[in-house]
Amino acid sequence: MEAVFSILVGIFFSVAIYLMLSRHSVRLLLGIAILGNAVNLLLLTAGRLTREVPPIIGAGQDTLASSAANPLPQALILTAIVISFCFFCFLMVLVWRAFQELKTDDTHEMRAAEPVSAPLPPLGY
Repeated sequence: MEAVFSILVGIFFSVAIYLMLSRHSVRLLLGIAILGNAVNLLLLTAGRLTREVPPIIGAGQDTLASSAANPLPQALILTAIVISFCFFCFLMVLVWRAFQELKTDDTHEMRAAEPVSAPLPPLGY
């Protein structure tokens, strides 16, 4: 099962990188969301995927059984899901406001700081 999830993580990472290299800010936003999901799935896969033994330390034991799933990555993923959703919402509002202000979602046309007609900077001193 870990091999399937590892392949899925690789696909998620490659799709996320492809979308983040796009010129359009909506694709960039979706790439960041997919990247967050890929990292969460990577952490889940690293914490062992098993349902044979629950992650409970029994009476008279000092450590967790080696065949049990690690509960720490699962707890970290719950926190990461909330944080990535908040970050996605913030970026979505930022992209929407940029689209309202500049009337484009193409990042090459968002040249408010560097207008097209501006002279080039000096090439040497």
